[in-house]
Amino acid sequence: MSTPYPFTAIVGQDDLRLGLLLNAVSPAVGGVLVRGEKGTAKSTAVRALAALMPEVPVVPGCRFSCDPVSPDPACPDGPHAEAAGVSRPARTVELPVGASEDRLVGALDIERALAEGVKAFEPGLLADAHRGILYVDEVNLLHDHLVDLLLDAAAMGASYVEREGVSVRHAARFLLVGTMNPEEGELRPQLLDRFGLTVEVSASRDTDERVEVVRRRLAYDDDPEGFAARWAEEEGVLRERIAAARALLPRVVLGDGVLRQIAATCAAFEVDGMRADIVMARTATALAAWAGREEVTADDVRKAALLALPHRRRRNPFDAPGLDEDKLDQTLDEAGPQDDHDDDGPGPRPDGGDDGGGGGGGGGVPPQADGEDRTPPQGSEGDSPSPAPEGTPDAPGRPAGGEQQPVAAAEPFRTKMLSVPGLGEGAAGRRSRARTEHGRTTGARRPEGALTKLHLAATVQAAAPHQRARGRAGRGLVVRRDDLRQATREGREGNLVLFVVDASGSMAARQRMSAVKGAVLSLLLDAYQRRDKVGLVTFRGKEAEVALPPTSSVDAAAARLESLPTGGRTPLAAGLLKAHDVLRVERLRDPSRRPLLVVVTDGRATGGPEPVALAGRAGRLHRSEGTASVVVDCESGYVRLGLAGELARELGGTAVTLDELRADSIAGLVKDVTAAGRAA
Repeated sequence: MSTPYPFTAIVGQDDLRLGLLLNAVSPAVGGVLVRGEKGTAKSTAVRALAALMPEVPVVPGCRFSCDPVSPDPACPDGPHAEAAGVSRPARTVELPVGASEDRLVGALDIERALAEGVKAFEPGLLADAHRGILYVDEVNLLHDHLVDLLLDAAAMGASYVEREGVSVRHAARFLLVGTMNPEEGELRPQLLDRFGLTVEVSASRDTDERVEVVRRRLAYDDDPEGFAARWAEEEGVLRERIAAARALLPRVVLGDGVLRQIAATCAAFEVDGMRADIVMARTATALAAWAGREEVTADDVRKAALLALPHRRRRNPFDAPGLDEDKLDQTLDEAGPQDDHDDDGPGPRPDGGDDGGGGGGGGGVPPQADGEDRTPPQGSEGDSPSPAPEGTPDAPGRPAGGEQQPVAAAEPFRTKMLSVPGLGEGAAGRRSRARTEHGRTTGARRPEGALTKLHLAATVQAAAPHQRARGRAGRGLVVRRDDLRQATREGREGNLVLFVVDASGSMAARQRMSAVKGAVLSLLLDAYQRRDKVGLVTFRGKEAEVALPPTSSVDAAAARLESLPTGGRTPLAAGLLKAHDVLRVERLRDPSRRPLLVVVTDGRATGGPEPVALAGRAGRLHRSEGTASVVVDCESGYVRLGLAGELARELGGTAVTLDELRADSIAGLVKDVTAAGRAA
């Protein structure tokens, strides 16, 4: 095993280190989610934490790490006789993003269970992580079925394995630590809420600090053992401080006044449920113990709020994380004792400092949240000035060339279900029908490789005719490998939803473009909920461009959409051809993920020779390759040309108006996407 990088050798990242240390002091805090750009020591810090954790007493020989003082009565290796426990280091168990369900929860030997009636169980990663750390790198990319299993285990403190009447249960209480890069997509709200704390990390912009990071990393790579030895004393001091804080933790007093501040803060920020209140109380208590105090102060509450609340305030993936610190200070001040505001109040500190014994800093303040003025400057893309009169191309809001500044999107709404027809085999998701490992059972087949989902009835049916020839004498069924049948299941897959958005002058009316952006934003939100990849192609002027290559980060697509300017001609054919190029490359990268083309336009085409005919040929190109498509018709006014409908027919898809796109619309009760060629 390689020597881990020392925790105390990490440069900067005070919030990250504080969040991890608080969980080491009080595992009841509930884990930590680390959000940040790549290359910011997220994984390094998590792996280094294990060396600081106190050793764990376990029952000798127990594969499920039972506590010898109070062993689990339902332990599959039990019951345990009274015996002296042995100590071992705390484990950090890593859950790979592509792990199977059996690897996470464990696997039953189905053949022995059927033939002998015994529970031959091989523990999984949840058993290994019991009373330790379960670390998930890139947790936002975890498949939905693994997320569901994690949620169940985190909620119940136990893992259940149910297979065709055979049941195994074991304890699974662990410290959940996840790292993620927000550029690659957001996390499901249910799992997000299971993390007690969240911290935002970013690379330092200080030259001296960056130099020190490189110097230490190169020294570690040259001689890991020697580098670790140089930091052994600091590691020992930190380990002793964690142990002392753990010992002090039961004596820390959480007064009624402080508890009222916690409740008032959670109410003021409108967080869902009561978990935030509990996590804040536990975090504030851990902060006091870490500082060597036996009483929680208002400053502890403030730091706890900055760590425990930002990720619980997000209502959708487009909400920016973070907390309004002025509002936080005001809430704490109003809920605190009335006679000591001037002395003990948690008001804003001019220097942004951290005066509460935070062990190297922290407070969970997200980057760019320390009072930075976020008001966009005049002339920036965040401005939305009124359109200038015609003939004034250089006036604010109308740059030269007829281009208009971006307009804000209208309020998003719940959209109708758009799906790709047929049966796919793509990544698990929630949009189109697909053959998956999870879902309803539709049949049985011989397994290819390891058996993962047994079809019991088909297995018994295959084995039954051979029982006499196999000399069956007892109650058990004599089952051979050739008798086993794999269940085939049908569920839902995630698709690649590629948006092709018309940003030309014909769409440039501010009210109209605002409605269009609101519709696309609504579809992006739907794509996030259905676990799709998304891409964005825009066209205007003389060409089309890929505003966002296919990605899992729908908030990145929303940001590009928000800053989208409009104006100029309508090169519809260029937009469709650019989309064809994007889909061609994506088919090579991920051939199992089926695309859904969403063209948002009024159907007009201008610029170049025969623009309408050229757009029709580009549409037929998509149709010939079987690309499922839908055209969102943005045409408005009393006189409608119906060009978007013509485009939908060329694509072999369906046209829907903005009103019909709404889930609560009466105009279009059923609007399924038609497969290419199916309408022919």
